[in-house]
Amino acid sequence: MFENVQTAPADPILGLTELFKADPNPEKINLSVGVYQDATGKTPVLETVKEAEKRILEQENSKGYLPMTGEPAYCAEVQKLLFGEGHEIITSKRAATAQCPGGTGALRVAGDYLNIVHPGAKIWLSNPTWANHNTIFEAAGVECKQYAYRDAATNGLDFDAMCASIKTIPAGDVILLHGCCHNPTGIDPTPEQWAIIGDLLAAQGVTPLVDFAYHGLADGLEQDRLGLLELVKKVKQMFICSSFSKNFGLYRERTGALTLVADNAEQAGTVMSQVKLRIRYNYSNPPSHGGQIVATVLSDPELKAKWIEEVADIRNRINEMRHLFVKTLKDKGVTQDFSTIIEQRGMFSFSGLTKDQVDRLREEFSIYIVGSGRINVAGMTPDNMDRLCDAIKAVL
Repeated sequence: MFENVQTAPADPILGLTELFKADPNPEKINLSVGVYQDATGKTPVLETVKEAEKRILEQENSKGYLPMTGEPAYCAEVQKLLFGEGHEIITSKRAATAQCPGGTGALRVAGDYLNIVHPGAKIWLSNPTWANHNTIFEAAGVECKQYAYRDAATNGLDFDAMCASIKTIPAGDVILLHGCCHNPTGIDPTPEQWAIIGDLLAAQGVTPLVDFAYHGLADGLEQDRLGLLELVKKVKQMFICSSFSKNFGLYRERTGALTLVADNAEQAGTVMSQVKLRIRYNYSNPPSHGGQIVATVLSDPELKAKWIEEVADIRNRINEMRHLFVKTLKDKGVTQDFSTIIEQRGMFSFSGLTKDQVDRLREEFSIYIVGSGRINVAGMTPDNMDRLCDAIKAVL
């Protein structure tokens, strides 16, 4: 069976991580994979997470399976974080949530649902988008199309082109929107633009799927959901794939959720019954530990307040690195304008570096950046900034 199997191509991001690990240079810098690092270059465990784990360890009395849709207390907290406590969507029970193995797992469940229940529907992805979006939905059998997003000339949002693209999407198709901290560009619509997007989708009969992987890392937990809240004013049906990898630091715990919003509670239950079938033949039940952590923290007012402070610390460090990066390049005499990086939000930005420049950074300076020029700002530290900017100056 295995004699003629060909070696699969390396993942464009995770493959770089393998190269980084094998690099013997003690001053190597990894700006590729989307993992938060503190000022010392470590990925920390949040204090609130450690406290929640202590409580869970003391109280846990079973390792039995969770329901297919996960722990109800976790799903309830997910909805409150997305919409705000007491929101009409929650009180009317128009939303249904399934706990999933990370945001990636939620996306795959959504893809399987679309392929089986709505086999003609295509999904429209921003140009550019996270590289794994295409592979997830193609693997699920869903055809992927593109809509305009980034203005290469300004390194900002080309909103007019985006709206023109949306107007061409057929009714019954799905559009994937990044809730905040667009990956890979760091460019987000304003709340006013989100409202316009919602009007266009409602007029077109297009269903949004919001990928909400970086909630809290742009401007704050309340501010980062403003786009989603504008959408739900305009569009009654949608999917939301959320993740706690970044804002809780639960990368290896694979803690995410798929939330659907329907016209009414009965419809939400019907659609969730189909989602549960997709879960059953995929992984049957979600892992428990990460969901227990999130539910423990978010249901305890004191722990939740502390967690909000920890998220703010993460967000502030990333934004400080954006400013320091732009300032350091300017101080070193780099004339190319990188100022748009200050305006972008989240862990990622488009640097504008070419593939040849990215290759030189890796080969000559042991600095690892994705071929598109996307950089993980969270991989920058005060200690590695001088070396990073000297190397970029050298390859420009």
